[in-house]
Formats: sequence, C-alpha cells, structure tokens
Amino acid sequence: MKRYGTVIKVKPDKLETYKKLHAEVWPDVLNMIKRCHIQNYSIYYKDGYLFSYYEYTGTNYEADMAKMAADPITQKWWACCKPCQEPLETRKEGEWWAVMEEVFHQD
Repeated sequence: MKRYGTVIKVKPDKLETYKKLHAEVWPDVLNMIKRCHIQNYSIYYKDGYLFSYYEYTGTNYEADMAKMAADPITQKWWACCKPCQEPLETRKEGEWWAVMEEVFHQD
C-alpha cells in the first residue's frame, strides 16, 4: 500500500458548489475509485486549499489512473469539479492536483 497526499486551490466563489458536489458523489464515481484500488480517500479544506489523502493498494498505479481517466462517468464528474479548482503553478507537468512529498508517517 502506498499513501498519497495531493493539493489544489479551490476558487473562493466555488467552495460551496464543491462541497455540495462532494456531499453527494455519484455512485459510479465511487465505484470507479474502488475499482482502481484507492481506499481511505478523504478531502480536506483550509484557507483556499483542498488537500486529499488516499491509499493505493494496487500494483500498477499508472494503469489504474489511466483506467479512471478513460471512464466516461468519471470524465463527466471531473468536468463538474474542475471549474471549482485552480491548480498550483508549481505542480508537475501532467498533474491537476499537485502530488505532495510525504515527510513523516507513523502507524
């Protein structure tokens, strides 16, 4: 299992929209997340930033993320969420949410 932390900004005028979307995530989106070996997935908000944490339990992260990205329902979900988000300028090429470096963990 590998842990991931990611960060993105949320547009101030879109925070309530983003919260409403995530109060009722579409079941097909949730199922795709599980099918792509993601568990213990959370999103937190603070001072204009969204922080996500999840655990990946699969064996081919790139393939699973490509599978998720190719899913038509997930694409529609992202199209609803993206207008609420503002990616960090410092993110790596190809990232929407910027992957964070884990500097400490204790089980």
